[in-house]
Amino acid sequence: MSSKSSPALRALHEAFPYTLPIFAGFWFLAFAYGFYMHTLGFNFLYPTLMAMVIFGGSLEFVTVSMLISPFAPLQAFIVALTVQARHLFYGLSMLEKYQGSGWKKPFLIFWMCDETFALNYSATIPYDIDRHWYMFWVSFLNYSYWVSGALMGGLLGNVLHFDSKGLSFVMTTMFVVIFLEQWLKEGKHYTALIGFVFSIGSLLIFGADNFIIPAMIGMLAALTVLRKPIEKAGGFL
Repeated sequence: MSSKSSPALRALHEAFPYTLPIFAGFWFLAFAYGFYMHTLGFNFLYPTLMAMVIFGGSLEFVTVSMLISPFAPLQAFIVALTVQARHLFYGLSMLEKYQGSGWKKPFLIFWMCDETFALNYSATIPYDIDRHWYMFWVSFLNYSYWVSGALMGGLLGNVLHFDSKGLSFVMTTMFVVIFLEQWLKEGKHYTALIGFVFSIGSLLIFGADNFIIPAMIGMLAALTVLRKPIEKAGGFL
């Protein structure tokens, strides 16, 4: 791209290729999410608006079950907080990088997700590329991939007709993949084992309908208490 182009266009040209792998993953999951909501009787506006406002893949799948369950606002709040609590640490890690980003900062904060955090935090941005524009485009592109995928899944639910039995298993598959990826990235597996033990223990004690919140509380407490020993042992990334 010409050196005379605007800083925004140069940053877009630099950022776009790095988001293509995210596009492939986001579009499949978001499409499945939109289509799944259609099979449950929801208009395409529901997955689209939820993707735009919540923008949290795992939480959006969990929210589907909440929408078809008895009204429980406190449980919904706790689940949302525990599922997305990792963003508190993402935000703290990005304070310095977002400093001086001006009007872009609210968008950078709102569009934060796991993949966007990974790309922006670890990015090696060329000296002639505006880093705030670069992070803005990475964030915007990933956001648009997810929202457009959910929209198309909701819309094409009226056109595509096939046996959707088992489609809800996409959420389970996504969590399994996330767990396996984390397992492979970790040098030691203390945090993964803590999560596994508390999940299984909570499932056996509280049952399939009520195990999530106790498991999350147990994991948070254990990681808080054992943080320093685990860090010394090299168990945190």
